[in-house]
Amino acid sequence: MKTSRRHFLLVSAGVGSSLALSRVAFAATVPNALSESDPQAQKVGYTEDASKVDKTKFPNFAAGQSCANCSLFQGKASDAYGGCTLFGAKQVASRGWCSAYTNM
Repeated sequence: MKTSRRHFLLVSAGVGSSLALSRVAFAATVPNALSESDPQAQKVGYTEDASKVDKTKFPNFAAGQSCANCSLFQGKASDAYGGCTLFGAKQVASRGWCSAYTNM
C-alpha cells in the first residue's frame, strides 16, 4: 500500500490533535478532589464556586473570599486546586469557599 504525503499529513494532524485533546480532558479531572457531597465538606458548607455561596445560611461570607486567599489553602493562588489543612489529602478548588475561611 502506497501512502501519499497528503494522507500522511492528515493522519499526523489527526493523531496530534487527539493527543492534545485527551491531555486537556485528563487534566480536567483532579485526583482526590473534594466533593461538595462529602460529609466533612457539608459540615462547613464547602462549595467549589464561591459565587454560589448561600449568603443567608452563611452570613459571614464576604465577596472576594475564596480558598485561594484563605490561610488554610496549601497551594499557589494561581493553582486551580490545592490542598487544605482542614481536609487532609483532599484537593479543594481555589475558587471555592467554606465557613472555615480565615483571612491571610
